[in-house]
Amino acid sequence: MDEKKAPTQKPWFLKSEMIIALSALLISVVTTVTSIYSASIDRAYAKASVWPRLELSRTYKEDIFGYILSNNGTGPALIKYAIVQFQGKTIETWDEIPFIEDVDSFTQSHMGKRVVPSNHTFKPMLIKTTNVKQHINNDRSVKITLCYCSIYDDCWIIDRENAPQKIDHCEIPLETDIFRQ
Repeated sequence: MDEKKAPTQKPWFLKSEMIIALSALLISVVTTVTSIYSASIDRAYAKASVWPRLELSRTYKEDIFGYILSNNGTGPALIKYAIVQFQGKTIETWDEIPFIEDVDSFTQSHMGKRVVPSNHTFKPMLIKTTNVKQHINNDRSVKITLCYCSIYDDCWIIDRENAPQKIDHCEIPLETDIFRQ
């Protein structure tokens, strides 16, 4: 009796069409993962390319005293609110600080709810006075807090220490606490 042997079949994963299909699937998965990673890198780069960095400082010389606000970042800063306190009490305008009426000239710029372009500096308050020493003494009791965001809604709070603290969003405090000038 002559028995013919049945041809041996290859396992399914060794068939050439399956090897080609699995290779295509693997290449698709690697391409998808690479695309997702590349998109996240691109978004991080885009966010970093428009990252604002606000800094508060003061200026004075023999007859001038004032505050300076600078955006030293790479993108615009969207200031959501400002809070100014004098001796622990929230104030709404600069003239609530003693001796502010005893000046030769007084200039102010709005600093809350404002867009500050990159590499832009302005003076929220500048006075010309013969009593600069009194204003320097008062300055020790002035606390300024700003909350600002980037165009991607990344937000920070700064004060005069100029150490931005990242926060989820700028939650506007009580209306009575907002500096209006």
